[in-house]
Amino acid sequence: MAVIKTNSKGIDLLARLMRAEAEGEGELGMLMVGNVGVNRIRSNCLDFENIRTVNQMVFQSPGGYESVHRPYFYQRARDKDRRLARRVVNGERQHPATNALWFFRPTGGCPGTWYNQPNAGRYKAHCFYNPLPSQCPRVF
Repeated sequence: MAVIKTNSKGIDLLARLMRAEAEGEGELGMLMVGNVGVNRIRSNCLDFENIRTVNQMVFQSPGGYESVHRPYFYQRARDKDRRLARRVVNGERQHPATNALWFFRPTGGCPGTWYNQPNAGRYKAHCFYNPLPSQCPRVF
């Protein structure tokens, strides 16, 4: 059962985002990027108040994704990427992105906090950060 409302255009957009942000980290890395996106839509807190659609989440400014400024993001969604996007829309979550609202790729180790949010863990090159449950209860 879907945890956010979207249509086929939203699935395509989420699939393109997941690939553009994390294709080099394989399917699991792409799923984690999708988790963060879905969490941002669900959360309605902090930097993501009133973000209710995939389109709003992907193109949020400021606070959106760097990949939307690169040509690779604008390639058509592939079937395998759409399948991954549907999995996260249907509620599949992967640690350390389970409750994360942010991720980034540092040049070294993961800082313990990022913009005052605690580190949830690292997967390959990306560090993931959770909000506090008291700040964003809908993510937990």
